[in-house]
Amino acid sequence: MRSTMKVTNRSVAVCLATVIGAFVALPAQAQSGQASWYGSGRKTANGERFNPNGYTAAHRHLPFGTRVRVTNRANGRSVVVRINDRGPFVGGRVIDLARGSARAIGMSGTSYVSLNVVR
Repeated sequence: MRSTMKVTNRSVAVCLATVIGAFVALPAQAQSGQASWYGSGRKTANGERFNPNGYTAAHRHLPFGTRVRVTNRANGRSVVVRINDRGPFVGGRVIDLARGSARAIGMSGTSYVSLNVVR
């Protein structure tokens, strides 16, 4: 029995876009890597006033308002932060925490962390 399905460039492109979209969505759900912190700034990328002691963070791709549990892999301490800024702009880092959230997980300088989106 022969298949009558015709493969076109458009069908391949749609299939490829679906596969790529699935892989792009994965890192937003669970991610790990180096985190840094920042304590100065005037306004965040979403327009609100920066609070250095707040439980907020900067992420490159997650939508503003997304809540993320950040766990310090060295000591197991975690905090839930709200994404309200863009960054980090240093290669190899996955998130920039406000100073208050970095203190909450016992972070000084950079630390290896896990990120999980909280629903």
